[in-house]
Amino acid sequence: MPPGPDPLVRTLAEFRFELRCFLHFSERAALEAGLHPQQHQLLLQVAGVLEGTAVTIAYVAERLGLKHNSAVELVDRSEREGLMARTVDAADKRRAILRLTRKGKRLLGRLAGDHARELNDLAPRLAKTLKNIRRHSHETARTEAE
Repeated sequence: MPPGPDPLVRTLAEFRFELRCFLHFSERAALEAGLHPQQHQLLLQVAGVLEGTAVTIAYVAERLGLKHNSAVELVDRSEREGLMARTVDAADKRRAILRLTRKGKRLLGRLAGDHARELNDLAPRLAKTLKNIRRHSHETARTEAE
């Protein structure tokens, strides 16, 4: 009988499974709220920006891992649906500054509460898995060094 999977690999698989479960929850919650999952991610990035950071198309494209034109389409759709607004940047008239509308803030607030509850349930499992990854990776490194 072949040996079982390496403990580190098994633990990494478990971690990936837990992350995927959370992402699946997040996508379902966004759809149930009437948002495309990428719109939810867009709203999160715009609302969660560090103070003093200009929220531009380039900023959200980078944060979402999208090409510029894909970010423009996502912002356009979100603006049409009343979730975001653009204003011309006073410092650079060529770019727009993005902000959430009242509707966008309301939807994001509801989703944030749902996500916080889900993460509170998931946190102990993730913490245990991360602790095991750390332990197994140290064991693996020690074995490889011998």
